[in-house]
Amino acid sequence: MGYQRFVALGDSCTEGLDDPYPGRTHYRGWADLVASRFAQDEPGFRYANLGVRGRRLDQIVVEQIPTAIDLRPDIVALFGGGNDLMISRSFSSEVVARRVRAAVRLLTDAAPTVVVFTLSDISSRMPIVRRMRHRIEAFNDAVRAAADDYGAVLVDLWPDEAAQDLRYFGPDRLHLSELGHRRVAAHLLKTLDVPFDLSWLAPLPGDPAEPNLLAHARWVWGSVLPSARTRVLNYLTGRSSGDGFVPKRPELLPLTDELGTWTRKPIPGNA
Repeated sequence: MGYQRFVALGDSCTEGLDDPYPGRTHYRGWADLVASRFAQDEPGFRYANLGVRGRRLDQIVVEQIPTAIDLRPDIVALFGGGNDLMISRSFSSEVVARRVRAAVRLLTDAAPTVVVFTLSDISSRMPIVRRMRHRIEAFNDAVRAAADDYGAVLVDLWPDEAAQDLRYFGPDRLHLSELGHRRVAAHLLKTLDVPFDLSWLAPLPGDPAEPNLLAHARWVWGSVLPSARTRVLNYLTGRSSGDGFVPKRPELLPLTDELGTWTRKPIPGNA
C-alpha cells in the first residue's frame, strides 16, 4: 500500500523555484515530482504543498505546520532551513537547532512518516560565502540528530557530489534547476524504497560545469548584488522575500492532467 495524503512544507525549494512547468506560469519542483510518483500507486492520492519562498523555520512552524496537522497526512516532507543560515548578524546554531527539533517533533507527533533533508554545501559553488560551510554543517548535524531522536526519515543530500555541478542549480547558484529538483525527488523516493526514474540520478554527460572568472563576475553582478540589496531593504523594513506569496497548493487535492487543481501564480522576474 502506498501513500495517500502527502503534504510538503518548506521554503522556495519546496515551492519549486527554479523549475517552471514548460510553457506554463507556475513552478513544479521536487515535491510535485514526488507527488506524481505517489499518485501512480494510489488512485485516491491527494497532495498539498504549503512551501513559500523566503520562509525561515520559525515561520514554517507557525504558518505551515498547524495547517499540515489539520490536513491529517500520512506522509509529510519538510525542506527548509536555508533562509535561517543566510541571516548574517543574528545567526545562532543553537537557535536553529531548537527550531529544527521543534518542527520535527511536531510533525512526527502528527504523521506516521516524516521526511527531512540535510542541505548540500552551497559554499563550494559560491566563492564569496565560504563562511556558510560551518553553518550548513551545524544545521545538518541538528537535522540528523532530530531525525534520529524523533524517528523521521532522513534524506542526506550532503554527500551528493552533484552539488558541485552548477548544471543542477539556477542562475543564482542557490535554487535548484529542473535537473536539481529531479535529483532531490529521486533521493527522497530512493530513501523510501519507492521505484523511480533512474535517469534522475544518472550522471550528466560531459564534465561538471565549473565557472571561470568571467562567469563568477557575471554571477556577482546579476545575482549576488541584487540579492544583497533586497536583503538589506528587507532587513531595514522588516519585510521578507516571501511577503505577498501564498502556498501554491494549500489543500489536499487529487492530481489530474489539467491545471484546474493547481493554484496558478505568475512567475515574477526576480525569483
